[in-house]
Amino acid sequence: MDPIAFEKSQTLDLPDDLEKLREIVLSCHLCDLAKTRKNVVFGEGNPKAKLMFIGEGPGATEDETGRPFVGRAGQLLTKMIENVLEIPRSEVYIANIVKCRPPNNRVPTPQEAQTCIPYLMKQIEIIDPKILVALGSTSYRWLTGDTTPISKVRGETLTFQGRILIPTFHPSFLLRNPSKKREVYQDLLKIKELL
Repeated sequence: MDPIAFEKSQTLDLPDDLEKLREIVLSCHLCDLAKTRKNVVFGEGNPKAKLMFIGEGPGATEDETGRPFVGRAGQLLTKMIENVLEIPRSEVYIANIVKCRPPNNRVPTPQEAQTCIPYLMKQIEIIDPKILVALGSTSYRWLTGDTTPISKVRGETLTFQGRILIPTFHPSFLLRNPSKKREVYQDLLKIKELL
């Protein structure tokens, strides 16, 4: 993790209650993304999930609905969870590095990610999942501080704050590169085994 982001996550006094945290995040105006968003996308799922998926940031459909991964990439993620892991989507937790949509679905800036990541770290702490899945290189980089390309680290079993972290390709990447679905399928089988 970026040292600045880590320092910030230590200094923000955030509640140990998911609903109270959600209320704070819904009224956040700490970065410029708040000016262009329609809805904050806090995250959703089982508050006691053993498995947590972390994406980059909300897209257009997510910004409209206030829910994570509900567009085309989200539909693919749901199929991956329900068909390969054989658990309902409602049993996992899904969140993002940033809680507001970056304009034109661009990658969040370092300032945006550093401002928002303490919220995610607090979600991880409260939910306390056994396994984290970093969806794509942006998620992986902001969680670990490692700039290794996702294609080189996907499927590896790493350690993150006493938890298992498995990076894999983002569902939107799979929509553009269907030939990579096989690799993600292998990653999901590994996750299923670990669960």
